[in-house]
Amino acid sequence: MARRSDSRLDSPKGLRSSFIPKLGEPSDRFGRFTERIARAMGTPWFLFFLSVFCIVWLTYNTIAPDGWRFDSAALGFTALTLILSLQASYAAPMILLAQNRQDDRDRVQIEQDRIRAERNLADTEYLAREVVALRLLVKDLASKDFIRSELRSILEELDREKRENVD
Repeated sequence: MARRSDSRLDSPKGLRSSFIPKLGEPSDRFGRFTERIARAMGTPWFLFFLSVFCIVWLTYNTIAPDGWRFDSAALGFTALTLILSLQASYAAPMILLAQNRQDDRDRVQIEQDRIRAERNLADTEYLAREVVALRLLVKDLASKDFIRSELRSILEELDREKRENVD
C-alpha cells in the first residue's frame, strides 16, 4: 500500500506540500506570485521598459514597409491597444490581491502590536506599584542620621548611668 505524502514522517510537516493545493486549503504561492508581479509593476524600470516597448512598437509599425507591419496605424494600433488592455486587466486584480495580502499582514501586525502594548502597560503598572512599595518601605526604614542620634542618646544614657553608679 502506497503512503500519501502528507503521512510521511521523514520530512517536516511544513515541507510536505504538493504542487496543487487541496480543496479548502489556501495556497500561498499564487499570493506570493501576485505580490512579486505587483511589486515589479510599481518600479521605474517597469515603466521605462513598457515605454520603450511602446515606442519600438509604434516606430516599427510606422516606419517599416507595408508588408512587414503587423499593426496598422490606420486602425489605431489595435494590437498594441489590446496588449496594453490585457496587461492592465491582469495588473489591476493582481495589485488588489497584493494589497489584500498586505492588509491581512498589517492587521496581524497591528494585533501583535496591541498585545505587546498591553503587556508593556501591565509591566509598567506593575513596576510603578513596586517602586511605590519600595519608597514606602524606604520611608519607614531608619535613616543614618536617625540611627546616629539614637546611638548618641543611648551612649549619653549609659554614661549617665555609669556616673550615677560610680557616685
